Amino acid sequence: MTDYLGIIAIAVVVALLAVGGLFLLFRPKGKDLPPPAPPKEAPQPPKDTEGVPRGVSEGEGGVTTTLPPPSAPVEPAVRIPEVEVPPPSAGRMVRLRARLARSQSTLGRGLLELLSRDRLDDDVWDEIEDTLITSDVGVGPTRAMVDELRTKVKVLGSRTPEEVRGLLREQLLTLVGTDLDRTLRVRSHGERPAVVLVVGVNGTGKTTTTGKLARSLVGDGKKVLLGAADTFRAAAADQLHTWGERVGAEVVRKDEGADPASVAFDAVAKGMDDKVDVVIVDTAGRLHTKTGLMDELGKVKRVIEKRATVDEVLLVLDATTGQNGLRQAQVFAEVVDVTGIALTKLDGTAKGGIVVSVQRELGVPVKLVGLGEGPDDLAPFDAEVFVDAILGD
Repeated sequence: MTDYLGIIAIAVVVALLAVGGLFLLFRPKGKDLPPPAPPKEAPQPPKDTEGVPRGVSEGEGGVTTTLPPPSAPVEPAVRIPEVEVPPPSAGRMVRLRARLARSQSTLGRGLLELLSRDRLDDDVWDEIEDTLITSDVGVGPTRAMVDELRTKVKVLGSRTPEEVRGLLREQLLTLVGTDLDRTLRVRSHGERPAVVLVVGVNGTGKTTTTGKLARSLVGDGKKVLLGAADTFRAAAADQLHTWGERVGAEVVRKDEGADPASVAFDAVAKGMDDKVDVVIVDTAGRLHTKTGLMDELGKVKRVIEKRATVDEVLLVLDATTGQNGLRQAQVFAEVVDVTGIALTKLDGTAKGGIVVSVQRELGVPVKLVGLGEGPDDLAPFDAEVFVDAILGD
């Protein structure tokens, strides 16, 4: 009996173990839990081409991290104009001769054709006279030249083209004047600079001529200072500043409406302090009919002379205005002692005879001529180049 009960107990235990195994084998499966998230990495700084993070430097003491500076508003870059080196004044008129020849070809061809005729009667001489007068040579100089030509033609008798050209060249050179002193007085006097006063009516290109003259003098190796004494026209000082800035010439200026004489005085004083070679003072465009303004121009000159001598008074004339320009010139000559003429736009007129008439009326030489709109188209006047350009090759 006892053995029988033991066998039953063992059977029950085996049955329980079998049921437990089947339960574990066939139990329903649950959802798997998600794997734990990996730890987040700190953002890495951008690296340069060698793999070293920007802002991190390697040294003997280890790695040093440099934080970027806080962002700040970016200031716009200030443009510093490049200072130009202008060409020297010597030889400029030779280089610009072609422009002059184009404008004066009618005068030269006309005179050569008339003088080359087989028979020179009174009608031909009248045509020669008309050609010269319409070119603004002036009545007096024209008659003197025609009389001289008549005499020499009678002496020569028959004339070859070469003889006619030589005869005409000789007479034109006499009219223009090869013996006049056309030297620009811009030599400093010890520690005192030379002073050039630029005058003229509105619209003649006075401020532009002042700027071009500064370029020319800088090209000749001189240190130049500009005085913007045209305080009635706001754009004049700005224009002069632009000219000076391009060649490194300082400009003395004041507010619009300031006393022009005080600007001129300060310019000369600063020129002396800075030991410049030349001070060029640009004045307002004076209408010759306004007596008060002309008197003020005289005041500018007197005030300058309290500190220095005015070495040169350049009167700027527009060659295209013809005889009207002569009347303006005469009024200026009465107020200030004009020492030279700057004749602008000579390449834009066929009336080159204005050179002759203005010199005869004022008794002062043409020293500068404008032969174009470029910055280096202002040239010292050369009588022989001028006459040869008129007559052509």
